Amino acid sequence: MNALQQIPGIKSQTAFNLKRWDEIGRDPLVRNWPGKVETDRYGRPIIMGYAEFSHGGMQVDLATLLREHAPAGKVTVECPISTSEGVKVADVCWVSKKRLLQIGGHTALKGAPEICVEVISPSNKRGEIEEKRRLYFAAGAKEVWVCDKRGRLLFFVKAAPEVDADKSLLCPAMPKTLGS
Repeated sequence: MNALQQIPGIKSQTAFNLKRWDEIGRDPLVRNWPGKVETDRYGRPIIMGYAEFSHGGMQVDLATLLREHAPAGKVTVECPISTSEGVKVADVCWVSKKRLLQIGGHTALKGAPEICVEVISPSNKRGEIEEKRRLYFAAGAKEVWVCDKRGRLLFFVKAAPEVDADKSLLCPAMPKTLGS
């Protein structure tokens, strides 16, 4: 088979992503990697360094606040999401039960939860976070939040994805800073 025939088209990108994600997840070298793994649109693993202690703490704080302020649904961390550019892993997510029925998958979601959160790490580049924000919105997210190293939250909503909003529309009582 010609290698070009194996590159997925737009319609089959999600099926390709999910199949490839399952294959990668069975690889013992990848499973034991101490950092985060994502894929590009061609299914190649993108290996990322480990996170700092504070990163995990912010994930827990965000998950706790989401449970307190979000409507009924599921809160999770390290959430693999199929996008047009491969599987990306959001640091924290909130998904309604209805949406989860639409996008639920075996090891990765078929689309983005309503809220996807990225916690900035020292290894992150500005363009990387902006790209993830774009990909999550394209995959169905209603909001994308970015948490900086000081615990400050920026809220982006699908209606105006390039401008940070004053507050979350789905969780209007969500504080703008962790710990406050």
